[in-house]
Amino acid sequence: QVQLVESGGDLVQPGGSLKLACTVSGLTSDHLRIGWFRQAPGKEREGVACLATRLGSIYYLDSVRDRFAISSDNDKKVVYLQMNSLKPEDTGVYYCATVASLGGYWCDPNDDWGQGTQVTVSS
Repeated sequence: QVQLVESGGDLVQPGGSLKLACTVSGLTSDHLRIGWFRQAPGKEREGVACLATRLGSIYYLDSVRDRFAISSDNDKKVVYLQMNSLKPEDTGVYYCATVASLGGYWCDPNDDWGQGTQVTVSS
């Protein structure tokens, strides 16, 4: 059974930075195909950044492309999301999940999700 645990969420001022971590266990493959998704109050969930280590594929939501960076430590099975220049509209619960498929313009989650970590960007 795949388990994902997020950490690193916090309250931060606009323009600040945070680094989220997603620790994954129970995978049957050494390759990671993991994504970060977020949900703001009253809004639909959206994919923020995803990666597939076997193919070297990465997806970013357009609004975060120049500010966020997804990376992984394959040995530790941890996927990170470095978030810089944070804006109030980045506020939400951030979840990591296994990914069914991704490309340059899409990222579709699979069925395994973490419990989420709250990111609040406010002065």
